[in-house]
Amino acid sequence: MPGVPAARFMETKRTFGEKVKHIWNYFTTYEKIWFFSILVLSIILGILFPEEDVNGVNGKMIMFLYFLDTFLNILCELLISKQSKWNFIVSVFVELTEILTLILLAARFATMVTTLFFWLPIDIISFINWHRHPDRQEEELTEVRKLTGWQEVAVIAGIVIWTVVVGYFTSELNIATDLFGGNKTIETWVIYLDACASAVGIANGVFILLRYREQWIAWYICTLLEMAINILAGQYMLLALKIGFLTNTTYGYIKWTQYIRSHKTDKKSIA
Repeated sequence: MPGVPAARFMETKRTFGEKVKHIWNYFTTYEKIWFFSILVLSIILGILFPEEDVNGVNGKMIMFLYFLDTFLNILCELLISKQSKWNFIVSVFVELTEILTLILLAARFATMVTTLFFWLPIDIISFINWHRHPDRQEEELTEVRKLTGWQEVAVIAGIVIWTVVVGYFTSELNIATDLFGGNKTIETWVIYLDACASAVGIANGVFILLRYREQWIAWYICTLLEMAINILAGQYMLLALKIGFLTNTTYGYIKWTQYIRSHKTDKKSIA
């Protein structure tokens, strides 16, 4: 892995210029191109599809929160793909930004509650757990693994049950919002998509906590659901973030798979 271990960023006192240089060198050329491409694309979409005022909140404020969410999310994504525990620190700021955004939009309450009571605690717990499982050869990496068949079946069943129950309960709340222009059909669709996305997101969070490779598959599904919601809600600026998720999910899955295979081979050779 080229560059400087992420852990050293927190341990060594450097000038601001030196810190910037070390962080820059920590990421590969591909990762830098991917990062800035998503940022530029989000800006372009923001200009082409500016946000209107929603629930009395200025559209420019909403666009700023969308851009901040994009910036933090793609940074978090890169750190996860690099098996860095520091992704969870960035993720805390991601969750706080998304909670504020959803409160202002008065929508997607399943995701809001999941973020508040699941993702924030899981980020902290995951950071501690990943800190306890560093790779034996490269300390900046965290050991990762994969699920068994019966675990996958149990997760799928749980997602289906959660989607139906939470989707039905949330649809009965009848909380008014301007986000869908008064279209109740679209609003109902979004409620159930949101419930499913929150369920898959919980599975993703548990997989990340336990360092399972399948967190990338869960994240891929969650991203597709989020894209559908963004399109239905007219949140086109956020599509840049979702496109970034899809590409980096593939990248991260490949990197984690290569790690698992190489370390499985190492263990066999040692035995």
